[in-house]
Amino acid sequence: MDQSLSLQSVPAWFVVLPDTAAAAVPAAKALSFATRRLLHASGRPWIVGRWDPETAVTGAHRDARVVVIGEHAVPEADAERAAAAAAGTASPPELDRLAGRAGSFHLIASCPGRVRVQGGVVTLRRVFHAEATTPGGPVSVASDRADVLAELVGAGLDEPRVALEMLASGVPYPWHGDPLWRGVHPVPGGHRLTLDAAGRARTTRWWSPPDPVVPLAAGAVRLKEALAESVAVRTRGRDLVSSDLGGLDSTAVCCTAARGGAKVVAYTAAIHDEAGDDVYWAERTVRALGSVEHHVVPAREVAMTFDGIDTLRDILDTPSIITVDRNRRMGIIETAAARGSGLHLTGLGGDELLAGTPARLHTLLLHHPFVALHAIRGYAAKYRWARRAVLSRLVDRRSYGAWLDRLARDLTGPAAPVEEPLLDWAVPPRMPPWATPDAVAAARDVIRTRRTPTGARGRNRGEHRELVAMDGISQWVRHIGQMSAPLGIAVSAPYYDAPVIEAALAVRAEERITPWRYKPLIVEAMRGVVPEVSRTRGTKANATFEEEAGLRRHRRSLLALCEDSRLVRLGLADGKVLRDWCRRALSAETESYRLHPTIACEVWLRSREMAPLPAADRKA
Repeated sequence: MDQSLSLQSVPAWFVVLPDTAAAAVPAAKALSFATRRLLHASGRPWIVGRWDPETAVTGAHRDARVVVIGEHAVPEADAERAAAAAAGTASPPELDRLAGRAGSFHLIASCPGRVRVQGGVVTLRRVFHAEATTPGGPVSVASDRADVLAELVGAGLDEPRVALEMLASGVPYPWHGDPLWRGVHPVPGGHRLTLDAAGRARTTRWWSPPDPVVPLAAGAVRLKEALAESVAVRTRGRDLVSSDLGGLDSTAVCCTAARGGAKVVAYTAAIHDEAGDDVYWAERTVRALGSVEHHVVPAREVAMTFDGIDTLRDILDTPSIITVDRNRRMGIIETAAARGSGLHLTGLGGDELLAGTPARLHTLLLHHPFVALHAIRGYAAKYRWARRAVLSRLVDRRSYGAWLDRLARDLTGPAAPVEEPLLDWAVPPRMPPWATPDAVAAARDVIRTRRTPTGARGRNRGEHRELVAMDGISQWVRHIGQMSAPLGIAVSAPYYDAPVIEAALAVRAEERITPWRYKPLIVEAMRGVVPEVSRTRGTKANATFEEEAGLRRHRRSLLALCEDSRLVRLGLADGKVLRDWCRRALSAETESYRLHPTIACEVWLRSREMAPLPAADRKA
């Protein structure tokens, strides 16, 4: 793997350095690839990298500095007030209040004796840290990209973590989305990283989800206001923005932008499935709005799953499931960039936040048993859950640690059935049939021995499951953003802003999550925003046909990835079994999804072998 691929080729990244002379070595290396830098009050390098100066605002007060980088509407005066607060206390709440505002950004502070770095409440704006070896001893540095940090400190590939990444149905918390380099550590969503004067790193929590106690009607008002502000933060001052206009979630975002006065160009992708009704509902919405430029992408022009899978050249800092659908998802973004949009709005994040998970009922059963049982009966009928399986999940009170222990034991067991009740900590992932015994042993060892943090993501199964889902899908947005950056267009997901998440999660679980209504919270919140002709839509398109047809159409490309497979080289995959699977006709619902993580790993490993290309050339 090239030790400067990302440092040279990625158009946007930054490294944060502690205020110590020992940080001079990593600072010098980062500066040799950087186009921008900010300094500590001491004059030493503080933040080094590449970023658009229009996305950054800086405040200073005596020896304290604060910078906000990303999508935000923070004025310089507020950054200066935050710097003044940071100068006066070791843990200023003013910084946490600033970090919790609408938008998606990093907040970085330099104070005498410490540096503080934090991203969002989920893992869309990530922070990583690692120790660099220097003549003055080890010193911790941080970055928004794991690959940049790995190259900076010379970290090697963590092969056991690669094995875990092959799990079908998702890598479990706390490993999902983590770096695949030894010694590169993630900062969890809702946590901050502090680097002290000696360059030592410490992670602490700054955000916790609210208690779900707000009635639906009041919560809808809060959500409407929070979403409007989050969209306005991104659209304010822009001549034109683009937006997805597909399901209910993206429709809410698109209409909020249009009602806010932005010039919106909306895109709807048709699908081959005759039951797919996104175009029908989008056209009704646009006719009622009367102010949105709308483009329908015909199904024949939409790339299938696995399109171009053997020729991708994106530089991502971790493997991404989005890889298998890369060209299908990027088609609209590329078209929007060509239209002149510098910002593309998406509804990603809405499903896990607004539909929630029935696993919330596992806890609700203890406090409101009749309400919970009524809802559980509804879900059981809707999804055809077996009564015995439902009862088994409801009486199961295992901790998350115990669930992980069972997962490690059963890694090669049968996959959970499609009709598995959604009441456990997660759908238990399984190693795919082509995983070698070494891969299974490595994955099992990671699960049993590397648990930091050791507890669950949430206070109960439902909260845990929702936050983990937000972390996971927000990684899709992050990776799509990394794919889009060379085009000069930002991809933005307002549902992941802290105020939006808080407004939704504060609503009573039994009112937000119900089998009787489709996403009732957003339906109520969008009164007067989404036209009445489409506000109460209760359907969602399914791209199963694109998956199965894509497998048939792009089988040759999949088989090409099996040739000289990097996973086979590492001893993690059985090449013959993998090729046999790629040759088969597979069901999208029960079989082909097992391929996705492995293909994502294979593509990512190959991408790390590409020749570096200067970022300026990538933009051209």
